[in-house]
Amino acid sequence: MGIEIERKYLVKKAEWRSHKEKLNQNVLALGIKYYQGYLPTSNETTVRIRIIGEHSYLTIKSKTTGHTRAEFEYPIPLEDGQQILENLCLRPIIEKVRYQVNYGGLIWEVDEFFGENQGLIIAEVELENETQNIDIPSWIEREVNDKKYFNSSLIKYPYNQWQDQG
Repeated sequence: MGIEIERKYLVKKAEWRSHKEKLNQNVLALGIKYYQGYLPTSNETTVRIRIIGEHSYLTIKSKTTGHTRAEFEYPIPLEDGQQILENLCLRPIIEKVRYQVNYGGLIWEVDEFFGENQGLIIAEVELENETQNIDIPSWIEREVNDKKYFNSSLIKYPYNQWQDQG
């Protein structure tokens, strides 16, 4: 069983764009397009299909406790992933570009959302334990512990429907 210990942060849009324009040796991936959808469940477990380029994955995650949850991820045939995404997943499909940035000895994943979540930019960092110290980049606005920022929640209540947009 895999364990995911993750913290999420809202990104300062202008500062991130400025940082992104100056992409340097800290950037590990120059923006990879992701498509992902969620299958309906009757509990707080999430079942996700994700397509990254020519690869497809099935991921099952348990309910989050603190910043931790169980995570199981398996590669599946691309054609199967496309069929599941198109025919079985709830709408809207999550569309985003992910950047990986090495900062403070950790890999930060910065997601810029499109489609119905256009304008939302979230950074995530995976940790070894919940009390691990984190050096926060200047382009981080604040930590977000609200479940509305979970990708699985963005299909139920997309960012473009939020009144406060943050």
